[in-house]
Amino acid sequence: MKKEEKGHIIDALADKFNQYKNVYVTDIASLNAQKTSELRRLLFKNDITLEVAKNTLVKKAIEKSGRDFGALVDTLKGNTAIMFCEDMKAPAKAIKEFRKKDTIPALKGACIDQDVFIGDNQLEALITLKSKNDLIGEIIGLLQSPAQNVISALQSGGNTIAGVVKTLSERPE
Repeated sequence: MKKEEKGHIIDALADKFNQYKNVYVTDIASLNAQKTSELRRLLFKNDITLEVAKNTLVKKAIEKSGRDFGALVDTLKGNTAIMFCEDMKAPAKAIKEFRKKDTIPALKGACIDQDVFIGDNQLEALITLKSKNDLIGEIIGLLQSPAQNVISALQSGGNTIAGVVKTLSERPE
């Protein structure tokens, strides 16, 4: 591969590292052509981009992007495939779904926003991870719940008092 071609690959990867907040590093080395095609179709269906490049080029692209991936750089050993996506859970779910048929892809690590997860044992944690919007929604729901209970109690109590007053006023003396 010529130096110019390597430069294009590094630039393209650096752009993707800057474009996507969520990056998964996986190992798909033992997949044959048919299984790789099935995996790519599954990932495409879930809006996930899969890139395969040499580890040295990926490291240079990470440096060029200026983002801090922490210990994720240390996982760039052996065969490496990188998944880029907007939805932080989508690659983890896709990996789990694909593993119903096979034991690959193996998760080496992931970078979600600024958080780094290392190791295949983090897959379940990544699947159950809640987004910032999910957490905000839960907090708002928790804050609204007591207020809604008070309002409904006041409304039901108001109807009861109004009913008692009306009954008393209509009662013959």
